[in-house]
Amino acid sequence: QKLPVTVLSRVLQFHLKRLSAALIGERMRHILTAEAVEFEPAALPLLARAADGSMRDGLSLLDQVLVFGGGRVSEPDVRGMLGTIDRGHVARILGLLAAGDAPGVLEQVAALDEQAPDYDDVLVELAALLQRLALQQAVPGAGADDVWDEGTVAELATQLHPEDVQLFYQMALNG
Repeated sequence: QKLPVTVLSRVLQFHLKRLSAALIGERMRHILTAEAVEFEPAALPLLARAADGSMRDGLSLLDQVLVFGGGRVSEPDVRGMLGTIDRGHVARILGLLAAGDAPGVLEQVAALDEQAPDYDDVLVELAALLQRLALQQAVPGAGADDVWDEGTVAELATQLHPEDVQLFYQMALNG
């Protein structure tokens, strides 16, 4: 937009769109399988989301985690490299909320706090799980993914009322 029209008329422009995390993750899976590299399926969505729509960035992150993980791609290595939290904390917090265990929620938050997480990332993980729960409640079994354990999703979907899921989701978004 800052280039003069005379320059723009003489250049070829490419307007690239962002790729979906699912597409980036699937391409990573293809590459790792073709190269016979050991990987955990749960690690790929984390890398794909961190790529933020850029295949180049995703492949760069994949290279970094291969070095970081000694030639294999594991979820703990990806989380350690990216500085993200263990999803189990978020699932346990929701389970405790469903049970109405306020002291338990505070204990779980204190345990999470010991890792000194980026709380924006915690809210993103919480919102993603709540979105997955809402989908499970609306259409059971739909949208299975490598990110969340299906047993955990099914259990939480039955424990939480749909109205509570929506309320918590709005709170996570506004947080």
